[in-house]
Amino acid sequence: MTSFIDRWKVRSSQLKAEVIALFLAYKDPRTPWYAKVFTAIVVGYALSPIDLIPDPIPVLGYLDDLVLIPLGAFLAMKMIPRQVMDESRAKAKEMVKEGTPVNKVEAVVIVLIWIGMVVGVGILGYRLIKR
Repeated sequence: MTSFIDRWKVRSSQLKAEVIALFLAYKDPRTPWYAKVFTAIVVGYALSPIDLIPDPIPVLGYLDDLVLIPLGAFLAMKMIPRQVMDESRAKAKEMVKEGTPVNKVEAVVIVLIWIGMVVGVGILGYRLIKR
């Protein structure tokens, strides 16, 4: 019988592969624009060192890791065409098995999402001030 912690380690590993698959699906031209936007947010948040709820807060700190990221990934997968998601999962499993470094990919995704959010907030702030 496996322990609770062992099961969570397996689920965590599976979630990492799913996040990589979501990133690969995001890059696929067959993915609709709205799915790309939502997927970019989910992947960026999953890979970001900044959490909505800081981890040191007892119980609530891990709520985003245990609930928000899997829920976001689930919703993103529902928006992406099945064939695209299946192909992306196969590529992600290959990448994980080969130990292909994804740190560069993660860094680029995070940086682009944060830059996009900063630019978006800046544009919104400018429009509000200009009124």
